[in-house]
Amino acid sequence: MDLMQTLRGRAAARPMRVAFPEGDNDTMMRAVRQLADEGLAQCVLVGDAGELARLAGERGISLDGIEVVDVTDEAANAACCERYLAHPDCRYKPKGAAKRMTRPLERALIMQVLGDVDVMFAGIANATGDIILAGQTIVGLAEGVDTISSCGIAQVPGWNGGEDGLIGFGDSAVCVDPTPEELASIACASCDTVAALTGWDVRCALLSHSTDGSMDNALVDKVRAARDIANERRPDLKIDGEFQFDAAVRPDVATKKVCRESAVAGRANLLIWPDINVGNIGVKIIQNLTGADAYGPMLQGFKKIVCDCSRSAPVSEIVGNVVMSCVRAQALAEGE
Repeated sequence: MDLMQTLRGRAAARPMRVAFPEGDNDTMMRAVRQLADEGLAQCVLVGDAGELARLAGERGISLDGIEVVDVTDEAANAACCERYLAHPDCRYKPKGAAKRMTRPLERALIMQVLGDVDVMFAGIANATGDIILAGQTIVGLAEGVDTISSCGIAQVPGWNGGEDGLIGFGDSAVCVDPTPEELASIACASCDTVAALTGWDVRCALLSHSTDGSMDNALVDKVRAARDIANERRPDLKIDGEFQFDAAVRPDVATKKVCRESAVAGRANLLIWPDINVGNIGVKIIQNLTGADAYGPMLQGFKKIVCDCSRSAPVSEIVGNVVMSCVRAQALAEGE
């Protein structure tokens, strides 16, 4: 199964509204033009309308069919500010809210809160930390979530494990050394992300250097505690551990090492790393030893779909990440 081709079809079937506060960037503007041309998203540029028009002209990029929200339009800013101040999720006093109407990143997030857009996509000019902080402050965390994290999916050629050679993973990029509560949040949020993108019956394995009690130390205790917290918070999800990698993905190994009933052992299609060291190394091992395509990482844990891309991302990567974000937004809208 070609995951990205499937996701592009889903995105085009129900285009979501996506706010781009970095449209003045050449790469981002070209990606927005491609998304609009292919009908993958309803694109909204947020910024100085005059400057965006000037840059588009210089670059030979048409803005036809792309909405522009002008942060220099005082009347529009005042109207948006009034709506925002009346919203229960507004955390600012009038003066603070008014300042944020003129700042593209914060304005785009406020548009999400107001329901004017479904997705906020940035990262090519704004640091990940700034996006996360602004997202936490304006959009807020989803219910039952302790931390913002990330999730990805790898398509491993020639492998029969996971889900037809596809495997989800988290967190490889954001949460450095999660507490048990944070690790539980990562597992729950990753289950939701992967389910939204794939429709799988997600089977989530919390990874460790120990399998089902084979070792006892603080590192293992953290993973076991995270499992118990996740199961208490989300009994609807299949989350289990602690498992070594092979016990998580190979039925023959799980049969030997896991001496109890488990809906996950040996059949995991989502892996949760115990910390960012393991996560970053693990993903790069998978990519470099198998030639796997890795999609993501995608930010998760917000009330809405807040997205971040690499500052060096090419147009193709931005388009792919926006497609995934739109499919996640579709699932979120269907669940509301």
